[in-house]
Amino acid sequence: MADNIIATITKVFTFDSAHSLPNYPGQCKNIHGHTYKLEVTVKGKINHETGMVMDFDELKHSVKKHVVSKLDHCYLNDVLPCIPTAENIAIWICQSVKDNLPSLYKVKLWETPTSYVELYAADV
Repeated sequence: MADNIIATITKVFTFDSAHSLPNYPGQCKNIHGHTYKLEVTVKGKINHETGMVMDFDELKHSVKKHVVSKLDHCYLNDVLPCIPTAENIAIWICQSVKDNLPSLYKVKLWETPTSYVELYAADV
């Protein structure tokens, strides 16, 4: 194997939550729900001993513990310290996992099947 190869790995999650956007001029000001799709990507060198950037199971447990368990089947307005737009939820997710996933590279949060926000951890 070549030395110093950098790779990314991504784990995909889903969770269901409700929210309202109180300052929004349309229907989203009312309580409504989404099935969110979350993609969490870490980046790093492939470890020659394990052959991995990171164990997918370790990534899964970290995201479930720090994100999914807190956001699934909840009213986001009561959980998050901000207006729960897709952008703010993604920021909160980055901040929630960054300490436990130092190789965090990117968070992609799908609010609907056709709409997502993407954040790079270095920017948060």
